[in-house]
Amino acid sequence: DDKIVSMYARGMTVREIQGHLAELYGLDVSPELISAVTDAVLDEIAEWQNRPLEALYPLVFFDALRVKIRDEGTVRNKAVYVALGVRVDGRKEILGLWVEQTEGAKFWLRVMTELKNRGVEDILIAVVDGLKGFPDAITAVFPQAQVQTCIVHLIRTSLDFVSYKDRKAVAAALREIYRAKDADAGAEALNAFAAGSWGLKYPAIVMSWRRHWSAVIPFFAFPADVRRIIYTTNAIEALNAKLRRAVRTRGHFPTDDSALKLLFLVLNLAEKEWRMPPREWAMAKAQFAILFDERFQAA
Repeated sequence: DDKIVSMYARGMTVREIQGHLAELYGLDVSPELISAVTDAVLDEIAEWQNRPLEALYPLVFFDALRVKIRDEGTVRNKAVYVALGVRVDGRKEILGLWVEQTEGAKFWLRVMTELKNRGVEDILIAVVDGLKGFPDAITAVFPQAQVQTCIVHLIRTSLDFVSYKDRKAVAAALREIYRAKDADAGAEALNAFAAGSWGLKYPAIVMSWRRHWSAVIPFFAFPADVRRIIYTTNAIEALNAKLRRAVRTRGHFPTDDSALKLLFLVLNLAEKEWRMPPREWAMAKAQFAILFDERFQAA
C-alpha cells in the first residue's frame, strides 16, 4: 500500500503504477485495487483538513493553481487553492487545500470561517495574488489582518510580458521598485522604470504595477527582514513547482477528489522536507514582536 501511495504521490497514473509493480516486483495488481488504496487517502484528507490549527500565524500565503477536472461530462479549468502558513517559530505548515470553480467573496468567507473554526484567532499578514473578494472576506473574519499583494506573483506576472533574453535585466530593474526605502521612493522608482527603456518596451508591466499599487504600499512599511520573508520566492514557489509538475503528468482529472488526492500527497511529501525555519526568521521575529506587539507576544 505504501509503495502504491508513494508512486501516486510522484504523479504516476494507475496504469503506470500497475506496469511499475509488474516490472519491478512481478506483482499483478488490478487497477481497482490501486484505486481502492489511493481512495483510502480521502479519509486522511478529511481528517487533515479538519485538524486544529495554531492560534496565530504571522504570515499566511494564499495561492491558486489551475487544474483541468472533468465535471458533468466536460473538462473545466478549476482553481485549487493552497494556504501556506508560517508559524511563530518560523516553521511552515500547509493549512488547507480547496477546489473551487470560481473565486469570490462568498468562497473566501467560507475558507476564512473554516480556519477560524479550526482554532486560528489571528493572522498578522495575509499575502495574496489579487484573489477576488479576498481582502473583504479576510477582514470580516480577522479584522486586524494586514492584506498584502504578493510581490513574487507581481514580479512573475511582469516577466510574463518579457522576452526570454530580457528577463534577467527586467527583473533587476524591478528590484529597484520593491527594494525602495519607503512607498514614496518606490513610486519614484516605478515612474523611473516607466520612463526608462524597459518601461517603454513593456508598458503592460507598468500598468500592472500601478493597478496593484494600493495593495503594494503596505509592504514598504515593513523593515527589510520582514520584507525579505514576504518576497522570498523559495517557500511558495518551490511548493508551486512540485504541484505544477504533478498536475502536468496527469493532463486532466476525472473528479475533484482525484485532484485532491494527488495534490494532498504531493503537499504531504513537501512538508516532510521542511526541517528548519528560514535563516531570516530570527531577525524577522524580532521585528514582528515590535510591529505587532501584544498580538505577537501573546503567541
